[in-house]
Amino acid sequence: MRRKIDRRSFLTGVAAGGAALAVGRLAPGAETRPAARPNVVLIITDDQGYGELGCHGNEVLQTPNLDRLYAESVRLTNFHASPTCSPTRASLMTGRHEFRSGVTHTILERERLAPSAVTLAQVLKRAGYKTAIFGKWHLGDEEAYQPQNRGFDEAFIHGAGGIGQAYRCSCGDAPGNKYFDPWIRHNGTFVKTSGYCTDVFFGKAAEWIGANRDRPFFAYITTNAPHSPFVVAEKYKQPYLKAGLKDAEASYYGMMANIDENVGKLTAKLDGWGLARDTLLIFMTDNGHSVRNLYNAGMRGAKGSVYEGGVRVPFFVRWPAKLEAGVDVGALTAHVDILPTLAELCGGKCPEGVKLDGRSMVPVLLDPKADWPDRYLVHHVGRWGRGQAAKAKYGNFAVRNTRFKLVRNRELYDMPADPGEETNVIDKHPQAAAELRKVYEQWWAEVLPCLVNENVPMAAEPAFHAAFRKQFGNQQPPKR
Repeated sequence: MRRKIDRRSFLTGVAAGGAALAVGRLAPGAETRPAARPNVVLIITDDQGYGELGCHGNEVLQTPNLDRLYAESVRLTNFHASPTCSPTRASLMTGRHEFRSGVTHTILERERLAPSAVTLAQVLKRAGYKTAIFGKWHLGDEEAYQPQNRGFDEAFIHGAGGIGQAYRCSCGDAPGNKYFDPWIRHNGTFVKTSGYCTDVFFGKAAEWIGANRDRPFFAYITTNAPHSPFVVAEKYKQPYLKAGLKDAEASYYGMMANIDENVGKLTAKLDGWGLARDTLLIFMTDNGHSVRNLYNAGMRGAKGSVYEGGVRVPFFVRWPAKLEAGVDVGALTAHVDILPTLAELCGGKCPEGVKLDGRSMVPVLLDPKADWPDRYLVHHVGRWGRGQAAKAKYGNFAVRNTRFKLVRNRELYDMPADPGEETNVIDKHPQAAAELRKVYEQWWAEVLPCLVNENVPMAAEPAFHAAFRKQFGNQQPPKR
């Protein structure tokens, strides 16, 4: 039988727990953080779709540790992200659609999170949390946009959208960087690491958590895997080659098997430190999968698409002290809900005077049958040509509520009846289409003035290239 938790008494406990903490420092006499306020570990992987988990029906990919996390979590089965990576990260960080923060692309200066945006890290830091990021930031490589200037106490990141990437703009990683032994920018200084990138990020995150476990912390672990190029140690790849997958597909699955292994190591450390019960552990991905001929849980589309295969992603929440295990929540939820949810659970304050697109998920995390009013979600792939924003209004977009989804202004799907988006019913439900079209028209009028990055001059070179050269000059950087 499901244990009922009253939200009011639950939040009273959170508020009482928060009283022992002064913003930005540990209050005198408080040796450990109160149990009512959780630590937060948020793991987000890159280009791992909803179907890339054994617990979601994938019969080839082996993910035993994530399957165990699934069994121990509240699972949001109707959770959505953006069609590509920078947009998802912008929405997660701000509680607002990415366009409201100027993020309409993943490169060309249009991946930069507007300086006016208030981030989740800032909200939690102001609530007394230590904050850290390990892995992919992808919301601006220039100094003013870097995570250490957006609320993170600790920043251990690569540049651009992936290790080794570089473009004719400010977006680019350290020159010549590779997935093995990568150069990582640690609090503004490049350091040479040893090992595979995902192992490096999880290892550094565990090290930081171990050193900061005497007060509430927010660890944001954001792997660049399994984004292409598909590079991983042979031992992770071999089982999938033997299963009949092609080389790139086997590497893609191998990268996720390595992520799964690292999730297992991290959860074991949380257990060993006695932190698991009072740590809110989230696992999610940033968009749909990128290898289109693999298992996709019956969904249409993939990364870069507004169909469910591009935007519906896993979302597991484990908090043994407060949440029940093995519970499915079918409410229509999204990445924009993360900031208000964590602000509520952690005693933080949402940005004043800012209209959030998200809402706190606390009610449905406590009770999947809790009241959850219907809502509208808007997706737009963006990525239009320079100066072409206004013309892209009716491009690759979708707007939906719980039942209906309007795609590109000419397709309508009845989602509960047709989760695979196979049958266009726009002629049968013109009123529903008109309602969603009206919502979208109003939304577009609101976001168009927010697109602050559309026509800015592009930098002459990637910011990480310039910073790397400044650090090492004309000398060859040391290999270790």
